[in-house]
Amino acid sequence: MNQRMLKFVFSVPLLGLVFLPMGCKKPPPITLSCNASAPAIYPGEPLSLTATAGSVSTKKHNNVIYSWSGTGVTGTGNTATVATGSLEPGNYSAKAEVKEGKKGKEGQKPGESAQCDANYTVKPFEPPTISCSSSPTEVQPGGTATVTAEAVSPQNLPLTYSYTASAGTITGSGTTASFSSAGAPTGAVGIACNVSDDKGHTATANTTVTVLAPPPPPPAPKTQALCSMSFTTDTRRPTRVDNEAKACLDQVALDLKQHPDATAVVVADANAKEQAIEAKEQKRAAHNKHVKVENFAAQRAVNAKDYLVTDQGIDASRITAMTGTGDDQSAQTYLVPSGANFANDVQGATPVNETEVKPQARKPLPERHQKM
Repeated sequence: MNQRMLKFVFSVPLLGLVFLPMGCKKPPPITLSCNASAPAIYPGEPLSLTATAGSVSTKKHNNVIYSWSGTGVTGTGNTATVATGSLEPGNYSAKAEVKEGKKGKEGQKPGESAQCDANYTVKPFEPPTISCSSSPTEVQPGGTATVTAEAVSPQNLPLTYSYTASAGTITGSGTTASFSSAGAPTGAVGIACNVSDDKGHTATANTTVTVLAPPPPPPAPKTQALCSMSFTTDTRRPTRVDNEAKACLDQVALDLKQHPDATAVVVADANAKEQAIEAKEQKRAAHNKHVKVENFAAQRAVNAKDYLVTDQGIDASRITAMTGTGDDQSAQTYLVPSGANFANDVQGATPVNETEVKPQARKPLPERHQKM
């Protein structure tokens, strides 16, 4: 049994062991991804690019190098910068490449190089915005208003201001201007506030200033009647300024002192009897130059003026003596403010010729001798 078995065993061919060559495991190819620090920027804003390599070999003598290309792109390592100041608005792409391998032989073998793109957008500058207002919004003819402009540049660009007005004049180059309505017609005046940035973008806002109708001129000053004087109490001296008349004239003097730009007028009258005497004397004087004509009204006015000048110290040029058309023995005083027209306010008064009618001295009457 053992022999059979042995024979059987040896009848089985021996299977040889086959050793297949295993070799080195192939490393994965290098990869590269890119990104920009911002997806969109304005010209002049900073922008950086980053390239990130993957599956980089760890062999001892492995060397990795990067390169960049693109408009305004500079960089030698895995980062780069973009000079955006000169870029026109639009879409851009920067290309990065990575290579690995023995120094001087980087990227010569398959899988030792990779590329990627970093995409970004350069946005156009936005124009500025502006608002415009005036204070006050209504002015009198010849009045002024302050115009204020508030402008903003979304990209904080330098701004320049200017102003125009449809009438009047406006001056200013900053955020405020001064408007003058001199020469402008009544009504709304349009004002434009303009702003521009250093890229040529502009914006305009408008406001209005209303020029009001001129106020009506103030009423012309009018002559004011003051006090009146009676010359009936002293029958022997009917043109004399007595104590009652002086009280009236004292008040006239006070008014003149309180109104230094005003003048006074004294208008005196004579009654019918006195006028008849004057007329009769004038006829006689026509044939006899020695006849004295007594003008009662003119004498009263001149005597009243003399009291104001002599006793009250009023300048004679501020007082006018005149005669009226009344039929009584009285005199009326008037205050004539600056700008008033006495001739328009009081009719029928005639200036006294003071070269012919002189003031009379206020002498007391001589005492009468009583009969024993």
